[in-house]
Amino acid sequence: MSTAVWWIRRDIRRTDNKALQSAAAVGTVVPLFVWDDVLMNNAGGFRGQFMCRALNALDNSVDRALIYRNGPAADAVVELCRLVGADTVHITEDFAPYGRQRDAEVEKALIADGRRLVRADTPYVIAPGTVRKDDGTPVKVFTPFYKRWLTHQWASAPENEVTFADFRDLCVGSRMEEGWTALSANPSEESAWERFDEWSQRAMGEYKDARNLPGVDGTSMMSPYLKFGIIHPRQLLQRLDGTAGSDVFRSEIAWREFYADVLFHQPETTWKNLQPKMDALPIDSGPVAEERFAQFCAAKTGYPIVDAGVRQLLGSGWMHNRVRMIVASFLVKDLHLPWQWGAKFFMEHLLDGDVASNTHGWQWTAGTGTDASPFFRVFNPMGQSEKFDPTGEYLRRWIPEIAHLDNTSIHAPWTLGLLAPADYPEPMVDHALEREEALARYKAVSGK
Repeated sequence: MSTAVWWIRRDIRRTDNKALQSAAAVGTVVPLFVWDDVLMNNAGGFRGQFMCRALNALDNSVDRALIYRNGPAADAVVELCRLVGADTVHITEDFAPYGRQRDAEVEKALIADGRRLVRADTPYVIAPGTVRKDDGTPVKVFTPFYKRWLTHQWASAPENEVTFADFRDLCVGSRMEEGWTALSANPSEESAWERFDEWSQRAMGEYKDARNLPGVDGTSMMSPYLKFGIIHPRQLLQRLDGTAGSDVFRSEIAWREFYADVLFHQPETTWKNLQPKMDALPIDSGPVAEERFAQFCAAKTGYPIVDAGVRQLLGSGWMHNRVRMIVASFLVKDLHLPWQWGAKFFMEHLLDGDVASNTHGWQWTAGTGTDASPFFRVFNPMGQSEKFDPTGEYLRRWIPEIAHLDNTSIHAPWTLGLLAPADYPEPMVDHALEREEALARYKAVSGK
């Protein structure tokens, strides 16, 4: 029987895995994970822990057959193929800029060694670059993208029996470092589906509205599992019906795929404005800007909804999506700082830190991206807090210094004057003034 390598990246799962099944069709499978210093150094503590624990859960499911090797990938993959006698390497394709470059280098090295890289799956329902207009050009706006995306056919992977080869003596060890205790359990396929099934039965019916309420358990929390392919989005689609909640959830999956498509066609937008006209918008820099950014990152802005979001991020590796938009708007339009600073800060801490979704989520709020919220739409942090966390439950959870305040005062503690909590800072800026400043800057650029 022949041997094939299943090189694991963003597909840390056994079920509905076309890369695994492609390797199994060749013969016995050698599951491989390559430690990539570039990705690990940018992962941050929470995401690194999550990935390592997910790999450990997968390793348990394959009877500890998972082989860890040290990068760079072009050397590690070819070397393992030689050691185990494999002619093919089967992968779930990576569509992000760095991953595409890495895979091209690995493919070149494999070909030079008389071997082959097989791109057998995608982390998306529809591969980026597939959904196009009738003239073959990319679809640049979400709604028409979504309509076309819905018409594309997709299929799950077969579930044939897989035989894993035992080459564990070639394993150089994992990086399950001591002290990584923030996540008490291994995130696995089983734990993902346990969470989704419980949540969807309880909350899918209210999802359209509840997804905007950070104080309730109204979102699925599937984004970290999707990030690492512990579950596949097509598996989620199979569980959706035609109800209103499912329709909204389906569109959220499509937003993830739309942003991946945008980045695929324009990889430079990882850190550059999608709309070049916004390059002329004045942005603050220098020591004062850096000091303001440090205050923002320390959750000491004096605006409870912003600080609660940053504390949630720093304390758990996750931030509620509605709060992400509020926080992003504050950084860009109240502090007049580059969205790239905020995007990098998020990527350093997010469990679900996905470069396409993160980058273009920030650009949406900053008014520089596709389907962007207009720059002149400035979120009022107090108004957003009152609307989406009316009882202050979210604020009390993350800012105990103000937990004793009533449901009105908690959104703007400084309005209490001398009765304001002494251990919570006053607002670092005046939102009304900074809103006018943001609009003036935009008018100078746009002429509107």
